[in-house]
Amino acid sequence: MKSIPAPLTALLLAALPPTTHAAEFDCVLEPRATVDLRSPASGLIDRILVERGSLVKAGQVVVELDSGAERAALDVARHKATMQSSVRSGENRLRYASLKLSRREDLVAEDLISRQDRDETETEKRLAENELQEAQDNVRLAALEARRNEEQLRLRVLRSPVSGVVTERNMQPGELADPADARRPILRIADIAMLYAEAVLPAESYAHVKVGQRATIKVDLPQPASVAATVRVVDRVLDAASGTFGVRLEVPNPNFSLPAGVQCRAEFTHVPTPSAPRSRGRGATRPTS
Repeated sequence: MKSIPAPLTALLLAALPPTTHAAEFDCVLEPRATVDLRSPASGLIDRILVERGSLVKAGQVVVELDSGAERAALDVARHKATMQSSVRSGENRLRYASLKLSRREDLVAEDLISRQDRDETETEKRLAENELQEAQDNVRLAALEARRNEEQLRLRVLRSPVSGVVTERNMQPGELADPADARRPILRIADIAMLYAEAVLPAESYAHVKVGQRATIKVDLPQPASVAATVRVVDRVLDAASGTFGVRLEVPNPNFSLPAGVQCRAEFTHVPTPSAPRSRGRGATRPTS
């Protein structure tokens, strides 16, 4: 059997499609979000219930401000909302005025009193109706006041907006929480319940990576682990200097088993194995958010 000449072999190999076995690319695991927790109301910090490194769930109470005055105001408003004495007094006056008017109308029909007396009685009834309406409005207003005080009291309790880990604790109980102070938050919380794997791929892989595509994220630290991920962002602007583009993958982390800020590898199937990598030039950029 005749052997194929070397030049022809090279041509045949060049004509074959690129290898589409699993290809790995370097990536970095980052928190989905980092939240600076500040107080929406000014007040003294009563308690901070977490420390640096504490794991928190979304909705968990983490900071409480002193709320003695707000609780007292709420108790007063609630008591006013339950006061019915003025309403009952108004109802009794209206009932009496209505009965009196009915009797005066009978007397007017018999020409025993003047119409002026009847008109005065009718005016008394209308005034009694207005007083009853005012008493009822005051009760409803007190209920609304109690609701407003409840909202003000709610602002004295700070809850974590995300599930993750406390990365900074910058204030202590007894310090004044001022919403106008933008220099330091009370707490800084990183959302690690969902991680982002930021990867940089060569331009030749652009046509093979789509939003919604599945991939595998491999992490060596602190212990080897492989988790499934989903492509959420594929940059539509490539970096001309390095011939690369950014890809963001979403990595579920419900048990906080994976740390953020570590190097990882993103393994894609059905993506051509990259050729010799090009060094990133000075004009290269990070994947966009």
